[in-house]
Amino acid sequence: MTNVMPGVRPANPHFSSGPCAKRPGWTLQALSDAALGRSHRAKIGKVKLKAAIELTREVLQVPADYKIGIVPASDTGAIEMALWSLLGARPVTMLAWESFGEGWVTDVVKQLKLKDTTVLKAPYGQLPDLTKVDWSNDVVFTWNGTTSGVRVPNSDWIKADREGLAICDATSAAFAQRLDWAKLDVVTFSWQKALGGEAAHGVLVLSPRAVARLESYTPPWPLPKIFRMTKGGKLIDGIFVGETINTPSMLCVEDWIDTLSWAKSIGGLEALIGRADANTKVIADWVAKTPWAAFLAVDPAIRSNTSVCLVVTDPTVTALAADAQVAFAKGLVAAIEKEGGGFDFGHYRDAPPGLRIWCGATVEAKDVEILTRWLDWAFAKAKAALPKAA
Repeated sequence: MTNVMPGVRPANPHFSSGPCAKRPGWTLQALSDAALGRSHRAKIGKVKLKAAIELTREVLQVPADYKIGIVPASDTGAIEMALWSLLGARPVTMLAWESFGEGWVTDVVKQLKLKDTTVLKAPYGQLPDLTKVDWSNDVVFTWNGTTSGVRVPNSDWIKADREGLAICDATSAAFAQRLDWAKLDVVTFSWQKALGGEAAHGVLVLSPRAVARLESYTPPWPLPKIFRMTKGGKLIDGIFVGETINTPSMLCVEDWIDTLSWAKSIGGLEALIGRADANTKVIADWVAKTPWAAFLAVDPAIRSNTSVCLVVTDPTVTALAADAQVAFAKGLVAAIEKEGGGFDFGHYRDAPPGLRIWCGATVEAKDVEILTRWLDWAFAKAKAALPKAA
């Protein structure tokens, strides 16, 4: 710890967990070829949207027989399309260990009102017992808990011969963690996460098994137009070649193409995972020598390499009342933001008080290291300001 303010700031001080940092070297000039003022249904619009899908497949290494669609409303829109269109054909198991997983539980239990639903939960920093998952059911889970910094360690717990569908919200895992496509039937994510794309657009990836479900099952509830993926019992193929359900932003499409082109140029998925791992190692090395901070996820095997969540362990702070601990954590972030040392790395509102530092591939390791210096400074300053015990 040091009370001396660092003499250097990150070149890119953006550590938000969504929308995330833009790729290194990004400028507005990257969007100069955007098809602005043109219809997304015109030839140029369709070409751009198809290119975005093809680049997504190439960089993310999606199998050729899986469908990729660009859909509205970010990852939320993509996962809602899947839940409302696919569930109800068989029992459902919901996994939740953080805020967004809890949200999908609410949708299935309280909105869709599916009676035959099993919910397996774990507190922040932990995973449910994955051995208890019944794969005769459809199973809904997040690969990486964005608000808890906890990810599934691998796909070994997913049965290859499962009867149900594996429906995976992978929004802060895709492009930073390896997804086992053979074990996944539905995968969703947003552009704004691991590659720092722009908000409001989601991606929905469907396996042949998921497509078969869509073409053989009609849910008993009405589906809004924006959720409909079939017509006359057949998949609307246009959605998965760039003929989007609603009007996409061609500016955002251009940005996504630019981002994927950058990812491809540095070595694709392996390079992206390597960068996220390197960024997270900077945090791990700092935590190892820092007595006042620890990972929210105690088990290293389940720690995220994107949404890295930390808690303050200093006894002086943990002895404070709950609301004072929240105020202390927020004060660390506010002090650093005021000096331009880093932005938007506070804990999620429903999570335990602490820090959430985005370490995805668009972040530079040297910037993460500089942020840790600011954390040491801010903690020393904030602790010194606490009332002395009587």
